[in-house]
Amino acid sequence: MKWFFIILLSVLMTSPAWAAININTATETELQTLKGIGPSKAKAIVEHREKNGLFKTTPDIKNVKGIGDGIYNSISAEINVGDKPIANTPKPATQTKTKPIEKTNP
Repeated sequence: MKWFFIILLSVLMTSPAWAAININTATETELQTLKGIGPSKAKAIVEHREKNGLFKTTPDIKNVKGIGDGIYNSISAEINVGDKPIANTPKPATQTKTKPIEKTNP
């Protein structure tokens, strides 16, 4: 029975590793938990995000120097950009009703 609790505790302690990492908010340390992302790539991701703004989609991470298709394919199931999609277009301007111009005869 003691072994059961030890195994259960081990599984529960590693469960946060299964959670997806939000590449828009993750720290360099958190990014380094991803396969193929070391200190220099984690730093490049954070710097790219600070310079260019939030990632709109997960494939946008391939715009970071050093992150190609291979690394993206190995981490794509483990990353996200948040729970809400990031709009890439501004909200449309609201239109106001205008009255037609009335012609007057001189």
